[in-house]
Amino acid sequence: MKRFLILTIVVITCIYTSCESTDENLPSINLKASELNFTVTQNPEKDNEINLKTEETSSIPYWSYFNENGDQVGYSNKVQLMVNMPFAGVYDFYYTAFTKGGAVEADLVQVTVSNNDEDYFSAEEWQLLTNGVAGKTWVLNMVNPLGYGGTDFPYNPDGSNYWNWYPDYAGNEWLMENKDWGEMTFDLDGAYNVEVTQTTLNSTSQTTKSGSFNYDIENHKINLNNGVELLFGGDFYPDISNWSSVEVIELSENAMRLAVLRDQSRTGEDNAKLIFHYKPKQ
Repeated sequence: MKRFLILTIVVITCIYTSCESTDENLPSINLKASELNFTVTQNPEKDNEINLKTEETSSIPYWSYFNENGDQVGYSNKVQLMVNMPFAGVYDFYYTAFTKGGAVEADLVQVTVSNNDEDYFSAEEWQLLTNGVAGKTWVLNMVNPLGYGGTDFPYNPDGSNYWNWYPDYAGNEWLMENKDWGEMTFDLDGAYNVEVTQTTLNSTSQTTKSGSFNYDIENHKINLNNGVELLFGGDFYPDISNWSSVEVIELSENAMRLAVLRDQSRTGEDNAKLIFHYKPKQ
């Protein structure tokens, strides 16, 4: 059902965007699935790398690929591409050719990846954030749990809104109550896994959400998926419209600072980054 909905969205998008200008040049739908000329091949020296190629020249290609849990892990409309599956497991690849008369969908191609791609996760940041397969759990560092920064901080020092303030909790208890605000765990056990247990503002009750995450190391961005939101403390939830799009400000073995954008301040303050400070759970 999930893949059907995704394909439906793609068809609609294709009709109103890229397919619109080429519609008259596409052939009528006279192809069968067995006649589609495409290949899905693994690199024999590194089976994490899968090469996708279509020889169809008169249709618009669409590739989609899913892990063994049925979660989509990628898509493309390129004629030829190489995709990297960093986790061991079984993956389903679907190829669809869009013609003037409709879509022709090939039979699925299933591939097995034998091992995690150690090269893919060789960047130090992966280990610092997740501790690999074993996982790493972070909690708020109540010595200085929250800081503030301008929208240019810290990666654009020449910007007009470059500033930061990292107050100690002592003397600034107004920031938040000193209590157990919950915990946040990242791991690479077969997928990009994240779980956040959040304590409510006015009690000790907690809720836990699990999902996946994406980490763009080069651009210092983490996206939390499946309704998971950043672990935080204090009365700040209404001031931020998006708690799942996170900027990495600092990451080391024993400290992590993650920021969200305060973009709807209840008191009318300018946009600024709220920077939460974490430490590994002992």
